[in-house]
Amino acid sequence: MSKFSNYNFAGKRALIRVDFNVPLNSAFEITDDTRMTAAVPTIQKVLKDGGSVILMSHLGRPKGGPEEKFSLKHLIPHLEQLLGGKKVLFADDCIGDSAQKASADLKPGEVLLLENLRFYKEEEKGDPGFAEKLSKLGDVYVNDAFGTAHRAHASTAVIARFFPKDKRLFGLLMEAEVNNANKVLHDTKRPFTAILGGAKVSDKILIIENLLEKANNIIIGGGMAYTFLKAQGKQIGSSLCEGDKLDLALDILAKAKAKGVSFLLPEDSVIADKFAADANTQVVSNDQIPDGWMGLDIGPASIAAFSKVILESKTVLWNGPMGVFEMEKFQQGTKAIAEMVAKATSEGAFSLVGGGDSVAAVNQFGLADKVSYVSTGGGALLEFFEGKVLPGISAVEA
Repeated sequence: MSKFSNYNFAGKRALIRVDFNVPLNSAFEITDDTRMTAAVPTIQKVLKDGGSVILMSHLGRPKGGPEEKFSLKHLIPHLEQLLGGKKVLFADDCIGDSAQKASADLKPGEVLLLENLRFYKEEEKGDPGFAEKLSKLGDVYVNDAFGTAHRAHASTAVIARFFPKDKRLFGLLMEAEVNNANKVLHDTKRPFTAILGGAKVSDKILIIENLLEKANNIIIGGGMAYTFLKAQGKQIGSSLCEGDKLDLALDILAKAKAKGVSFLLPEDSVIADKFAADANTQVVSNDQIPDGWMGLDIGPASIAAFSKVILESKTVLWNGPMGVFEMEKFQQGTKAIAEMVAKATSEGAFSLVGGGDSVAAVNQFGLADKVSYVSTGGGALLEFFEGKVLPGISAVEA
C-alpha cells in the first residue's frame, strides 16, 4: 500500500498540485482532457476520507499577470463533470486575501480551484516567499503533477519544505508514474527494448546515452534516424538531418557496438517529394533516397525488422513516433509499432509509452488500454530516463 492510500485526510485540507495544463480551443473548450482525468482518483480519495481539496496548477505560458485566455476558470464546467457533478469553487487568485478566505471557509467534501499559478513570475522562479504563501492554504501537500516534476518551481519543488515530512505526499498519479518508470529502469525484465523516435538526435542524446547502459536493443525511427544514416554515408536526399551531429551519431553507434547493444536503424523509408499530405510517395532503401525527396516514415522492411525485436522483448519503452503519423500516408510505421508494442504486452511484456507524440499515437490508434502504462509526463519522463534527479520528486522524498 502506498503512503497516499494509507493517509487519512478526514478533516484535512489537501493542497494538491495537479497538472491541468490542457489544450484549449478559441472558445476555451478543452480539446484533450487526459491530464485532468488522470488527477481524478487522487481528488476522490481525499473527498471520500472526509477531507477537502484545494487544487493548484499552471495553464499555458502567460507573460506574468492575469490573462483571460489562461484563466483556470475555463476548466470548471469540465472538472465538475469529471467529479460526477460536484460543484467546484473558484478563487480568482492563488495567494492573497481571496485565496486565504476561500481556503479557510472550505468544508469537508468541498473542492476549491485556485487561479493560474503562472500569473505570478515567482512561480517559475521558485520563489520561497511565494511558495510559503501557497503553503498556508492547506494542511497537507500532495504533488500529483508528474508533468511538471522536472521543474524546480515554487509549487512543485520549493513548497514541500514548508510541510513536515509526514504531510508531504505523492498523489496516486505521481506514485504510478514513478513506480512504472522505475520498473523500466531498475526492475527490468530482459530483453529490454527502447524505441526512440522524433525529429532530432540532439533532443534525445542524453536518453540514448543513459539507455546504452540499460537496454539490450535500441530502435531508432522518425526524423532523427536520417542523421545516423547520413553519418554512415547513406544517400538521404532532402530528409531531415542535423549536419553538426554526424560525429556524435557515429560516436553513439561505436558505443552501442562496444557495449553489445543492438542499435537498429530503419532499412527503408516511405519517401515524399514534398512535406504535404498530398505528396507523391514511394518506398526505397535508405541508401537510395533521391535528391529532392525526403523520408517521412519507416518502410515495410524496417517495420518487419523492428517488429521481430519488439515481440521478443520483455520490457519495452516507447518515446517518439516513427514518422509524420499526423498525415495518413505516413502513419503506417507508427501504427505498426504501436500494434507490436500492444501485441508484446499481451504476450507478457511490460510496456511504457511516454512523450506527447507517442501518447497521441496510441490514443489515435485505440491502443492506449493495450499497453502496460501510458505516461502523462513528456519532459519529466525524458529527464527521468536521462538519469536526472527530478526536483518535484526529490522535494517530497527529502
